[in-house]
Amino acid sequence: MRRAVTVAASVLDQAATSLTNIAVLVIAARTSSAEGFAAFSMVYITFTVLLGLNMAFVGQAVVLERGEDDRVGAAARSAVTFTAAASALAALPLLAAGALVDGAGGPAFLALGAVLPVVLVQDGLRYSFSALRQPHRALAADTLRLVCAVPALLLQPYGTSPARLILVWGLSALPAVLLGLALLRPFVRNRPGEPRRHLRKGNLGRRFVVEYAVGSASSQLAVLGLGLFAGPLAVGALRGASTLFGPLGVLLTSVNAFAPPLLGRSGSRRATVRAAAALGAVLALLALAWGTVLFALPERVGRQLLGDTWQSAADLLPATGSQYAVMALGTCALVTLRVLSPRATLSVQVVFSLLAVALMIGGYLLAGTAGAAWGLAAGSALKAVAAWTRVARTRPEPAAGQEDGRQRSAAPLS
Repeated sequence: MRRAVTVAASVLDQAATSLTNIAVLVIAARTSSAEGFAAFSMVYITFTVLLGLNMAFVGQAVVLERGEDDRVGAAARSAVTFTAAASALAALPLLAAGALVDGAGGPAFLALGAVLPVVLVQDGLRYSFSALRQPHRALAADTLRLVCAVPALLLQPYGTSPARLILVWGLSALPAVLLGLALLRPFVRNRPGEPRRHLRKGNLGRRFVVEYAVGSASSQLAVLGLGLFAGPLAVGALRGASTLFGPLGVLLTSVNAFAPPLLGRSGSRRATVRAAAALGAVLALLALAWGTVLFALPERVGRQLLGDTWQSAADLLPATGSQYAVMALGTCALVTLRVLSPRATLSVQVVFSLLAVALMIGGYLLAGTAGAAWGLAAGSALKAVAAWTRVARTRPEPAAGQEDGRQRSAAPLS
């Protein structure tokens, strides 16, 4: 019974966090002009990359901590302390970039640098609670984050600058940070942490950062680079279209988190592969159905969702829907590889994530923003084909490899 409650709290916490991210983007799009949302999107993508790096380097490592309560409590304290210090250092280049970037993007990067420690610590607390097997405490803090962020952004008038939106969004996390620290205190009190442990050679976070960098971060940075090369409006359109598929993103994140242990208990290799393939097919069909619903929305409804960004984002819905459909298949294949042979995922991630970036750039050169979206879809499709081909050729590793796989199963996939 307690295990079921823990799983339910973890799922609800993930849902609350994802809903916050979706709501922030939707409200920002409705509140901004197309140019304003484009600038906001470039800054928010930068935050997303930094968030993912912190999740991989600190969060995914701390959730693997096992042992006595004192040991786990010390690890949780170390993770929060390290995140606070690292985010303060990471804010310095953002402040410098804000002073150099022209237009609305400059003040927005300055605003992100000012609130970065707050938002990264708030998110990082989730992983400490996970390591302590206290997901209901993370749920409480993340629900407060949602309750504070949405009304604060809704109160902003139309035409609010990206910098102001970033500041409001970041500062609205302060109540959740204070609540999270208060809920964490009983577990870390009198348990001295060692933040430098994350910098030691052999720390698992380094491996997780590599997988994140070649999987998710490469695509995010490529879109950011496209904004510098092609113009911020292209970023706004791509970000707006992907925001509409936020519910599918929540499902894919849940698959990454909960599918590996479930598939690992499927029994035979054949049963594991069949279960993963069935899950991938269901999610792919769901993505196509959701894309069809979005494509059929009247313009009036679309503008209520994304404001001025709707027109440019609507043109990308067929490509983005196709991308999410093949991403569902690819994600399930990569999860299956983690169960069968954890070492087999990195090469697939490296080669095909870089290929997706190349296809996105090539697509833009051939057909503008729509071509870039179709390039990303083609890259995701090729990654899915490669991953399932590797699954077909892979046999389960021996017990030692399986143990390594269980450790790595917490690493992010894309």
